[in-house]
Amino acid sequence: MCARLLIFVETMWQETLNESLGGNQMNRSNKSDLSEKSHHSPTALSPSGGYRKLRSFQVAELIYDGTVIFCDRFIDKRSRTHDQMVQAARSGRQNTAEGSMAAATSKKTEIKLTNVAKASLEELLLDYEDFLRQRRLRQWHKDSLEALAVRRRYQSDESATYDPYSIATATPEVAANTLICLINQATYLLKRQIEAQERGFVEDGGFTERLYQARSEFKHGPQQATPGPTCPQCGKPMIRRTARQGPRAGQPFWGCSAYPDCTGTRRIAADNSAPSDTPGQK
Repeated sequence: MCARLLIFVETMWQETLNESLGGNQMNRSNKSDLSEKSHHSPTALSPSGGYRKLRSFQVAELIYDGTVIFCDRFIDKRSRTHDQMVQAARSGRQNTAEGSMAAATSKKTEIKLTNVAKASLEELLLDYEDFLRQRRLRQWHKDSLEALAVRRRYQSDESATYDPYSIATATPEVAANTLICLINQATYLLKRQIEAQERGFVEDGGFTERLYQARSEFKHGPQQATPGPTCPQCGKPMIRRTARQGPRAGQPFWGCSAYPDCTGTRRIAADNSAPSDTPGQK
């Protein structure tokens, strides 16, 4: 049984590795990461990759490219600020992508990296605001005609061209304000993305929890489909579980589906064919 289980887990990881390697060998076109999606992977692995289709990644890439152009035009290349702004913009893009890739095996890492991307862009936002303030340039109000024009174009433009907002030819005031508008859009999208990731973790659990469930399904096979008894305490359906500690550690038992609100348990019959009517302890 241990050997079969080891083969199952190794196969799961090998499929994920093969899909990742397949994606790396393709060119960096719009389809470069489609192979990274795990459509046929075991249920223990969450869907991952596909970050190029995320609007948050797309706008983060616009910000990165625009910041490189902006800093080369208006910030002294020998200045620390030049490097810091470019690195913050790059971090916003890279961590969005890395968070998406990490989703397969760690929701915690996915949320953490997405939050790092958001924090990096918020740091970059302060740099652009400092640039305008220190040079006595006007910062657009979020509801100004100029800001609304940038947002309308952003919402309708899905062009993959380099510098679609003409940062290379814009005045310092227009270039900085345009990038501020894009950063505000990106941080809003990343905030919603983090909220969705948190909901997914609560509803689906983490990788370790899903891997344990997949292992249990593999180990017990069709027996998992056997309907559980009703809870002796609250009457709700019971779920097959495995004791993790105590004198019965490693042994299966029926636990109430309402746990932790209800701690009712039943022992499982020795032949695993039917639930025991005797309430048991974990």
